[in-house]
This record gives sequence, structure tokens and C-alpha cells, in this order.
Amino acid sequence: MAGDQQLKNSRTRNYVAKDFDAFRGELLRYARTYFGDKIQDFSEPSLGGLLLDMAASVSDSMSFYMDHQFREMSWSTAVEPSNIVRMIKEAGIKSRGASPSVATVTMFVEVPAKVVAGEYVPDESTLPKIKQNTQLISSSGITFSLADDVDFAEKDRSGLLRAKYVIGEVDSSGNPTTFLMKRDVSCVSGKITSESFNVSADPRPFFTISLSNTDVNEVLGVVDRSGYEYYEVQSLSQDTVFKTFPNMSTDSEEVPRSIEVIPAPRRFVNNADPQTRITTLQFGGGNALTIDDDIIPDPETLALPLYGKTTLSRFSIDPNALLQTKTLGILPNNTSLTVTYRFGGGSSHNVAARSIRGISSLLIEFPDSCLASIASSVRASLDLRNDSPAAGGDAAPTIEDLRAQIPVARSQQDRIVTKEDLISRVYTLPTKLGRIFRAAVRPSPDNPLASQLFICSKDSSGFLTTSPDTLKNNMRVYLNEFRLISDAIDILDARVINIRVKFSVFINPNANKATTLQAVISRINEIMNIKNFQIDQPIMLSDIQNVVINTPGVLTLVDLKIENLSGPIQNRRYSNVTHNVKQYTKRGIVYGPPGSIFELRYPQYDIMGTAL
Repeated sequence: MAGDQQLKNSRTRNYVAKDFDAFRGELLRYARTYFGDKIQDFSEPSLGGLLLDMAASVSDSMSFYMDHQFREMSWSTAVEPSNIVRMIKEAGIKSRGASPSVATVTMFVEVPAKVVAGEYVPDESTLPKIKQNTQLISSSGITFSLADDVDFAEKDRSGLLRAKYVIGEVDSSGNPTTFLMKRDVSCVSGKITSESFNVSADPRPFFTISLSNTDVNEVLGVVDRSGYEYYEVQSLSQDTVFKTFPNMSTDSEEVPRSIEVIPAPRRFVNNADPQTRITTLQFGGGNALTIDDDIIPDPETLALPLYGKTTLSRFSIDPNALLQTKTLGILPNNTSLTVTYRFGGGSSHNVAARSIRGISSLLIEFPDSCLASIASSVRASLDLRNDSPAAGGDAAPTIEDLRAQIPVARSQQDRIVTKEDLISRVYTLPTKLGRIFRAAVRPSPDNPLASQLFICSKDSSGFLTTSPDTLKNNMRVYLNEFRLISDAIDILDARVINIRVKFSVFINPNANKATTLQAVISRINEIMNIKNFQIDQPIMLSDIQNVVINTPGVLTLVDLKIENLSGPIQNRRYSNVTHNVKQYTKRGIVYGPPGSIFELRYPQYDIMGTAL
């Protein structure tokens, strides 16, 4: 019956207690309130006190571990190193060892002279090539390796030797018998070594190998016994890599190398433990004998035919069958892997100027026509020095250093989604593939899913010019790997508009006219420097007016004009772009057409001032 039901009394509980004393006080209040007729003695030596202490201790421990586990869920409050390392990896931050230092060294050789067309020049048949990875040594014992080949026989587009040379020795008639040649090259600190690892005939998928040396800063190559090369990737799902090769086109001086995308069926990821500083390489799990290039394994190949049956019993399957694909990389088996890598670094590698003077391991080759005696003499004359100190060496990042990078890494992405993503990718193109000076993005007027990327470069004189075709092709290949499939990017040349600034000012009678006028020109040159301009950036006339009026000795600005210059003018070469400055000037702002950039090319001629 409803009338016979009894309602349970509600008992007041406090859930804000967090420490031992608070838990014990709350338990004591609760016990005296609801069990006062059972136990009345809750002093510390009593049985009631023992029960209260035990319950409060358990509650205190559980509260502590609950708070601790909650803190361990956040990168900013975690204290357990293993949890911090896990969050660092989840954020995509790659831990590396100590950073190597980089220095520019000048290589010197003395070669025989030869008469060509009545002129003494270095004998090209004796010019050596010093190979990449030649090892140098500093006075403090730090090892450096050449980052590139040093070819003394290399010529520019005009057929002239790139190496600089001066007369060395002369004969009794004063004619040169030898020339001293020199070329600059970059070198990187750290020792280069190789390790071999045997792989069984049935290895575990996604197995790892650990390198014996700490502070590995670069894996130079991984090759198996059959000569197959394994490529380093960010994740095993990345099945292509960029590969560079010498640019043989006419624009090779501006763009030394070209880029292409190649498949990477054999690949590995490089992981370094920030605590032990040990580097491990993890390989794929695919079978090299299977011929599949599917992005996802075809489930149809795993389906069971019924052959007329309408029923079937339960059966077990192996989920690893879905991983026997080259999508995650081929698994090495029954072979040996040779890993070549560079290790070592730190602030001690930042050696002083003129301290890199020795060669510990020389890799050099001569033309086939060079006599052995001459080759030996040239080799013996080899010398080097670094005129500037090495820089860049730093200690390995600590866990706290890597923890601080987590919020930045989480906001980064490997895809081009926004305008800022595209600009960032453009400026990260390696310099050997061409150098972009300025880039800007505009929406395409013809395709709502396309963007127009305007770029420009600098020539050997430091003037703005059209980017070489090889550079644009490298940019196309590079950006294509990061763009969304539905997006399109049109790479276009920015139009360089050369200008001239003309002005007239009233100068204080007590001031020197020539000095004041030169000060005005210097100030205009400073704000009109190309480093202050971007593509699609207008010219603010008020900025020029401000620097002119605020120059000491200037009373007032009488006139200010911006004029366009194009084509050859008095042996000065300007761009061929013409622009109606007056038509594009509105409310004191000079605009350019879409995808254009203003350049004051010759400040000594293109800033013209008159003192009144």
C-alpha cells in the first residue's frame, strides 16, 4: 500500500573535503550525527578514532591520485616524464639530439698555369673536386664535414671559372707558373659513422632499431644488402618524398637544383627519446612480394566465398592481414641494413674564426688527364680556413623545452588550408631550389576554388626580377604535396613597377642647402627601401611627406611626385612594366595593379630633390 511506504531520511554530506584533516573532520561530524548512540569515543587512541583515521587516510590518498591523474592529462601541469613525452609525440614534435654548428670555410689549392689564347690561366686539366663529407678538424678537436662538393673546375653561364684565383709563383721572366685558387663552402660539425643491423627472415612488423651513439642530428642514409634505399618520412603513411637533382637548364645559376616527387615504398621514421637521447628508426610492416599500391587494402581480397551456402559458422581472422600492404612501408626481411648518420653537437662546436685548419679525411678526385705527380702536388697544396666563427651549435632540448613547443605544434598543420599556410609554405622552400623574395596570395577571379600566388625574386645585382621557370616548377611540385585536393594554385609572376621620387622643399636660410637636401634624400631612401615593401602594398604619400617635413632644416614641402620608369634609361635597366601613377593615385595613396610591387631601383638617380 502506498500509505505504508516509509521515506528514507536524507543525510547531509559534504563533498568539498580534499585533505586528511578535512576528511577526518567530516567523518567525525557524520559519525556523531548519525551513530552517536553506537560509538561515543572518537579520540585518537580509541577504536572509533582508528576507524576515522583509516577512512580519512584512504580518502586522502584517493583524492590525491585523482587530482594527480587529472593534472597528468594536461601538457601544462603534467609532471610525470613519461606522460610529458607521450604528449610531445602526440603533438607531432620531433625530438633531436644536440644541434651541430655550421661554418663557412675557404678552400685553397695551388695549380699549374697554362697559356690559353695568349693569356695565362689555371690549367683546367689539373683542377680538383673535393667531395662532400670530406672531414675537417678544428684546433679544439671538433670534426666538421663538407656539406657540398667543392669543384674548382665549375664554370658560370659565361664560361668563366667560379673559383677566384691570383698569381702564385712566377718564372724568371715574370710569367705565372702557378695560380692560387679559392672557393667557399659550408661545413657542418659532428662525426659521420655507419652501423649495420641484421634483419631476420621473419621480422616483427614495424620493428625498430636503436643507434648506439647519442645526439644523432641527421640520418644521412639507410641502405639494405640489395642496394635498396630507405627514405626518412614524418609518418609511415607518407608514401612519397622530395628528391633534388642538379638543374641543367639555363637558369642554373639562380636555381642550382630541381625537385621532384618520388615514391618511397621503403621508408622509416626517426624518433629520439628526449630522456636518453637515443635515436630509434621504425620501419614499415608491408610485404615486398605483394603488388599493391592501394591507399587502403581492398576488403574484397579478404572476403570468404560461400559457394552456394546460405549459412556459415563463426570463424577467426587475423587483423594483421590488413597491414600486409606497402601503404605503411615495406618491411625489411632476411637482409642487413647499413645506417649512415651524423652525431654530436652542442655549444662547444661553435668554434672561433680561423680555428678550422686541418683535414682528417680527404675525399678528392682529379680529371683523368691529370698526371699523378701533378695531382700529388695539388693535393699537398690544399689549405683551408674559416674567416668567421661557427654558429648554431646548441645542447639537446630538454623535456621542458619540448613541452613549451606543444601549444605551437598543435596549431600547425601539414596541409595548406588558409592564406597564411600557403605563404608559410612558399617561404620554407629550400634555398637550393630557388629563393623567393616576396610572395602574395589573391583569390582567383575566374575560379572560386583557386588562388593566385604572385612571386618575384632578386637577380645577382639585388634587383627585383621575374622568378626563373625552374623555380616556379619546383614551387609547383613542392606545394602540390600540401594543397587540398579541391584547391588550385596559379603561380604567377609579380609585376615589378620601378618608380622615381621627385620633390621640392623650402629650406631654412640658416641651414646648409646641400647638406639638408642630402639628409632628405637619405631619409626617403630609407623608407622606400625594397625591404619595406610587399606585393600589393601601396605607397602612402603621407609617409614620405612626414619624413621630409621632419628633416631638420626643412621649412615646408612644396611638391612631391611619384613617376614610373621602364626600359633602359642612360645605361640603367628598369623593368618593362609601365604604370599610370596619376590614374592609380587616390586620396594620397598610390596603388598598383593586382600582383604588383613597387621598387626604387637606383636611389642615387631615382630620388630627385630641389631646394628652394
